Amino acid sequence: MQLDTIVIGSGQAGVPLATRLAAAGQQVLLAERGELGGTCTNTGCTPTKTMIASARAAHVARTAARLGVRAGPVEVDLRAVVARKDAMVARWRAGVEQSLAKAGERLRLVRGAARFVGEREVEVAGERHRAATVVVNVGARPVVPPVDGLERVPWLDNHRVMELTAVPEHLIIIGGGYIGCEFGQMFRRFGARVTIVDPGSHLLDRSDPEISEALEEVFRGEGIELVFGQRARRVEGGGGAVRVTLEDGTTLAGSHLLVATGRRPNTDDLACDAAGVALDERGFVRVDDRYATSAAGVYAVGDVTGGPQFTHTSWDDHRILYDVLQGRPARSRSGRVIPFTAFTDPPVAGVGLTEREARERGIPHLVGKMPFGQVARAIETDERAGVMKLLVDPESERILGAAIVGAEAGELIHVFAVLMQAKASARALVDVETVHPTYSEGLQTLVMSIDRFAFH
Repeated sequence: MQLDTIVIGSGQAGVPLATRLAAAGQQVLLAERGELGGTCTNTGCTPTKTMIASARAAHVARTAARLGVRAGPVEVDLRAVVARKDAMVARWRAGVEQSLAKAGERLRLVRGAARFVGEREVEVAGERHRAATVVVNVGARPVVPPVDGLERVPWLDNHRVMELTAVPEHLIIIGGGYIGCEFGQMFRRFGARVTIVDPGSHLLDRSDPEISEALEEVFRGEGIELVFGQRARRVEGGGGAVRVTLEDGTTLAGSHLLVATGRRPNTDDLACDAAGVALDERGFVRVDDRYATSAAGVYAVGDVTGGPQFTHTSWDDHRILYDVLQGRPARSRSGRVIPFTAFTDPPVAGVGLTEREARERGIPHLVGKMPFGQVARAIETDERAGVMKLLVDPESERILGAAIVGAEAGELIHVFAVLMQAKASARALVDVETVHPTYSEGLQTLVMSIDRFAFH
């Protein structure tokens, strides 16, 4: 078969790109060595958020007395939780298979590890294929940090920890980023004792301090132990007894160890040098604003590019690259409005600049801030934990950035994302009529906490 495009990897950019190119008349080959759907479907968004829902149900049941509702003792059947998660993964994976099947004969799926063997030439499953365009969408995997003894300890990553069918007695987590926070709270609510260790001074350390501190207050209130300013120096043990020695000599004893210290690109065995595809010092594929690599006709999208490693960013990558490949006017990769959410409870969400970033770059800004607990809806539902923060350009009155820790923060942040995308003034949120009582009406109050937008 004469190919137009080869797509390596069936992640959240690869599948829609391959199917759309096939629908546009191209002959496309999609190579996948693992399960269809990439990280999101198999070990990321789908399974984690499914299990987080179970953990929240347990927490709500335990704390329902604050709302005048009393129930019997709460029991978590982790085996049933995992079975529900596995069924959800199978459902979405089947959806990917159906999407590929609908593409018809123009799209061929080849199962196997792909690697470059020449200029726009790829070997997979013992066959060599060449095309005018090759798209790399191979994703990333957990980083293995250089901790003495780690190779001798049965440590867990984000995938293996979701296969446990018994609640750990004491889960020690190395890393206080998104993954460490989500799993830490999840397993605490399942009934485990949890300790999170991070070398930074806060959870989600790239956030402004008051954002991190709001989440830390919740975590400590739920009984999660937080250890900051320390790296793991040595680990040892196994069989339900793990010991972690920190830089200051302190030893933590637990039953299980989860390592959540970041992710690295899956480029080790891709033989990018054979195709002239340049990598950066961490192994990510270097791309320009149109996803082009250093090799003519070769593009890269998704986590492997080293950009924000979010499913929604990968999906948007495919939209831009599709326009590029079709010769249409296309947005650029840089300068996009990219919101994020850590699915803790309450969630942590943000978009645009933090105040720290604005200061470091010397960008003029007005700041609005208010406790989430001042929102009427939050008081009525007893979901008062958190804080909201907003940065506005003093000249244009456009939103520079926003951060929310609070109930439904992952939904609320889109209000600011849309205004930023539209390059609209923050005054639009002052003038709009918001429904009472909703969490969204609190966003209007947040804008009005900036003196310029306040009633006088």
